[in-house]
Amino acid sequence: MYVMTIDQRGSTGDVDRVPAFLQELGALPAAGRFERSVGDEVQGVVAQAADVVEIALHALRSGRWYVGIGVGEVDLPLPASPREGSGPAFVAARAAVERAKAAAAHVPLAVVAGAAPRGRNSHGAGQAACANAEAVLRLIGRLIQERTPAQWKVVDMLRTVRHGQPGIHGTQKVAARKLGITEQSVSRAVLRSGWQEEWAARPAAEMLLSLACDATAPDTTGGDR
Repeated sequence: MYVMTIDQRGSTGDVDRVPAFLQELGALPAAGRFERSVGDEVQGVVAQAADVVEIALHALRSGRWYVGIGVGEVDLPLPASPREGSGPAFVAARAAVERAKAAAAHVPLAVVAGAAPRGRNSHGAGQAACANAEAVLRLIGRLIQERTPAQWKVVDMLRTVRHGQPGIHGTQKVAARKLGITEQSVSRAVLRSGWQEEWAARPAAEMLLSLACDATAPDTTGGDR
């Protein structure tokens, strides 16, 4: 499982952005349940790696959030509120968001592996997968944070046209018509925004998060894998 702890940056000199952010998360497909945990921080438990990537990149887009991702076991059954949850993944998420704050000058995201279950010797593999997932997500995050408003306008339209997926033949033509700009302008925005590169790298981040999750899961085979 994945626990995400996301904290508002510069909250002491800013308005409370948590209510609006929770509303945004609620509109994301399969985002799961997130709620305010403490102060200007939100927390949620997510089951799928693809959803973790989507949520993390959405949070990085505005530049207003520290993103911590904890990977590992959670104590079951899950409580009604994420605030009442416990387990290694929750501990790891807290460590991750604190480490993300230390990386604020760069891309403020960190991925930390929870303690491996008793009897497993795979914590090192989990740590390595988390470090690699973090590196890929930070690279994608850099692309996202450097996009201009004009580029985001094109990217958002392309995602709408393709229901969230990267463009295929004819998509840019449709987007250009809807935006009232030329296909050449759309093509330039796609090239400069790194949109294709983002979507080519997303599966790598998802795979690495899945590997980390497998490495920190209980051993059901009767021995180490």
